[in-house]
Amino acid sequence: MFEIKGERVLVTGGSRGIGLSYVEALAGQGCTVVFSHYKDTDKATAECERLNAASKAEIHHIESDIADPVQTEALVKEAVRIMGGIDIMISNGGICKFTEFLDISIDSWKRHMDVNMNGPFMVTQLAAKQMIKQGNGGRIIFTTSVGAYRSNAGQTHYCASKAGLSLLSMGMAIELGEYNITVNSIAPGWIHTDINDKESRDLESVTPWIESKLAVGRLGKPKDLESAVLFLASKQAEYTTGSTIFVDGGWNAQL
Repeated sequence: MFEIKGERVLVTGGSRGIGLSYVEALAGQGCTVVFSHYKDTDKATAECERLNAASKAEIHHIESDIADPVQTEALVKEAVRIMGGIDIMISNGGICKFTEFLDISIDSWKRHMDVNMNGPFMVTQLAAKQMIKQGNGGRIIFTTSVGAYRSNAGQTHYCASKAGLSLLSMGMAIELGEYNITVNSIAPGWIHTDINDKESRDLESVTPWIESKLAVGRLGKPKDLESAVLFLASKQAEYTTGSTIFVDGGWNAQL
């Protein structure tokens, strides 16, 4: 059993997909969780009501565009106000608009960098400062991607942003260790979420290509990432930092 109960957790991008699975797992451990979402109020409200009723946990949501420094600062301040502090910060919010390289606009490039790398930098820096102020250490966890290590057609901008995020997490781990703050990443493979729903349902062309790269022979589900996030958030992971856990069905093991 992982020792997490009672921790105060901030999760970005928590209303759907992988982020929602993180919230569900932590709620099941009795954590107090605040999660952010972007223009998804109805879904976020419904999930909070469901989880608060099912787990007797304390789950809250805040709308926030993590690419906006003003909104990101307000998100962290409000999360601290609600919970009284932050013990675990999970930077999960991200976007991926599948586009061929020659068709990527500068606006799309900038938006992917702002949401996938600049936003995570801002929110985790603010959370780290709060943890240092509290004086009890903490856990910072990023959702990166196997795309941080091997790129894909149609995802050049996404993969570049995730590669930057991976090195950001390592640099933070080096500098925050003295404050007893660990920084780690989870690198999912092809997990069926809202981001890739259309592609995941393309049974004729995309599915055979994806499954040919997966040792386990199936697409991933958000639930597949729960044990990784629970471990990295727990006291059992106090000597694990600057590391990445691949949850990819064997994708990254292949040439």
